Parts: sequence; structure tokens; C-alpha cells
Amino acid sequence: MAVEKKISSAEQWTSVQAYALAVVCLLVGVAGGWFVRGSQAPGTSEIQNVAASTQPTPSASSSQPSPEEMRRMADKQAEPLMAKLQTDSKNADLLSSIGNVYYDAQQFPLAIEYYERSLKTKPKDASVRSDMATAYWYLGNADTAIAEFNKALSDEPNKANALFNLGVVQWQGKMDVEAALATWQKLLDSNPNYENKDKLLELMAQVKEHSGLKPGMQAMATP
Repeated sequence: MAVEKKISSAEQWTSVQAYALAVVCLLVGVAGGWFVRGSQAPGTSEIQNVAASTQPTPSASSSQPSPEEMRRMADKQAEPLMAKLQTDSKNADLLSSIGNVYYDAQQFPLAIEYYERSLKTKPKDASVRSDMATAYWYLGNADTAIAEFNKALSDEPNKANALFNLGVVQWQGKMDVEAALATWQKLLDSNPNYENKDKLLELMAQVKEHSGLKPGMQAMATP
């Protein structure tokens, strides 16, 4: 049974808590460079809308929640999903949604735990596997991240966010510029209408410049 409805963040958190988590989640996105998540957590769009529509004050930006506070906030948001899980323990969509809550709160070990449980039921869910791979990267495990991205791509070879994030890990985690550029080129070739094409081309140009490759040079994947 799929999750019945999208949980509104306003139903679970105060506006202050939601805003605080939004700020930190946006900072995580910046710190991670260009990472793209493959699935959407319940309430995430509402949380992000708060940040998009409100300019942070100096006091708000200087008092970010601690990891413990982030964990408590995530636990609170996950409560209704956990309640459903009591009677539907193998619901893959429900499990991945809980994983997304903890992912967005930077609780990556917990996110991975729920993603793994989801994948036991739906092992070919490339979106969930890609998110799990990214969580492994945030924990500093580039090799496992790459392995999981490759598993996701074996099921969906042209999956845009998996290709994009794989390239980031190849670049930042393994210092393999040629592999990263080849992965991103595959993304562009297989997804001609990729919505972030301009940003990706800009990133590729910057990577080439900083690595000493000529702008027009075609990268070749390493064996």
C-alpha cells in the first residue's frame, strides 16, 4: 500500500523549526556542490518554499540547529510515517519516505538504514538507490557510493540524477576528472532535454579549466 497522502510540514512542525531545517538543508546542498536528490520527502517542498520566500536574518543564519536538534526534528516529522510502518512494515514507498526525512535532516546513517529496507522490497528502485548512494558519499564512503550509483544505472542506464551525482563523486571523491566528465557527457547525450543542462555545461567547463584540460577537449573514461 502506497503512502496515502503527502504530509504537510505545517502539520508536524512549528514554522520556526521548519525554517531552521530549510536553511540547513539548503546549506547542505551548497556544501555538497551540485548534488541532486532522486526522490522527494514528505513535506520537503513546503519546507523549501519557506526558505525561498523568506530572507534569513543574521540571527537566524548564525544559530543553526545542532545535529541533536536536527535528529529530534526529523523524528517528529517521521512520527506519522512510523505509525503507518507499524502495520505495513514492508511498504517500500513508506520506508523510502522515512529515509528521505532523515536524509534531509543530515541523519545519513538512519537514511541509509531505511533506504536499504526499502530496496529489499523494491531492489530496482533507481531513485532510492541513488539517494542511498549520495548518503554514503556524505558519510565519506566514495567507493560504496560509486558502487550503488552503478547498480542504479544498471537498472536505469539514463537516469539523470544518478549520472550527475556519480560524476560529482568521481570528481570530488576519486579525483578522476576524466571519468567524471565522461559520465556527465553521457548524461547530456542520453537526456537531451535535461533541465539543468546549462548549469552542467558550466560545471564541466570549470572542471576542465581547473584540471588543465582545454575547453574543447573530449574527456575519455578511464578503463
